[in-house]
Amino acid sequence: MGKDVIIACDFAGAKQTFEFLDRFTDKKPFVKIGMELFYAEGPQIVRELKARGHKIFLDLKLHDIPNTVKKSMAVLKNLDVDMTNLHAAGTKRMMSAAIEGLTREDGTRPLLIAVTQLTSTDRESMQKDLLIDKPIDEVVMHYAKNAKDSGLDGVVCSPLEAGKVHEACGRQFITVTPGVRFADGDMGDQKRVMTPAQAKETGSDYIVVGRPITAASNPVEAYNRCVAEFCD
Repeated sequence: MGKDVIIACDFAGAKQTFEFLDRFTDKKPFVKIGMELFYAEGPQIVRELKARGHKIFLDLKLHDIPNTVKKSMAVLKNLDVDMTNLHAAGTKRMMSAAIEGLTREDGTRPLLIAVTQLTSTDRESMQKDLLIDKPIDEVVMHYAKNAKDSGLDGVVCSPLEAGKVHEACGRQFITVTPGVRFADGDMGDQKRVMTPAQAKETGSDYIVVGRPITAASNPVEAYNRCVAEFCD
């Protein structure tokens, strides 16, 4: 499995997104469309970016009753995204229903991954806010195993947990890891972070990078630096 850098296009609208991506003249990077951009522009932003040649991770983090998630995935399967996700906390039943909805008539589907714990979450907030007393690593591994048992392709997790996920679920079970920052960069609101090089060493398959690229003075240079540190 080849490693890749996914740029988090967390922009308020299509205009900013296209202006940003127009800077990339030599390569069409893999991009993440999150809730902000999708809610602003709807499915058309996906279609336009696919037409421009980008691979797309549609990051909507579905979490609802199984039937609602199944029906929602049945709509998303027609957008031709490459990857989408849901919350593992929605239970095995919900994740299995999502697979059913996402699978096309010919048996193909986008990659489906599960969010374990957000990288802005630490053990203290899990205990105080969520009343989860188990260690965060144990919770993440349990959620990852549930996702694998439900037929999903991988999980979103911290790069700190990628190696352990592979140990628990196998090397082919993919790890998509936000919370990546350059060694000389700002951590922002992330609490469990690594550099691209460190994420590579721990076994991340994809890293999702937002502000270190999108807010850089030279985004193309920052993206190329990520690729050099993580993929080469």
